[in-house]
Amino acid sequence: MSRLNVLLLLVLLGSSVYLVRVSYESRRLFTELDRARNEERVLDSEQERLKAEKQAQATPLRVEKAARDKLAMRTATPAVTQYVIYARSASGVEGRTP
Repeated sequence: MSRLNVLLLLVLLGSSVYLVRVSYESRRLFTELDRARNEERVLDSEQERLKAEKQAQATPLRVEKAARDKLAMRTATPAVTQYVIYARSASGVEGRTP
């Protein structure tokens, strides 16, 4: 009977150590999951902020101002527009007419 008691005691100690280890691992994983969820919330808010900033940067007035200031572009008017007219010649080759 004594050997059976010792064997049961060892099994009990082994299962207790295993239970503590599993419990610790469970808490560690839960903490890691909580951190990941918090990081997800932070990244989602950062993404929304960047989307709003992108939308604000791409307004037509801002693009036009940058084109005028940085690229020295100007609005196309009929006075500065040159039209090219192509006419078909007798040989079938297209050329520019004066």
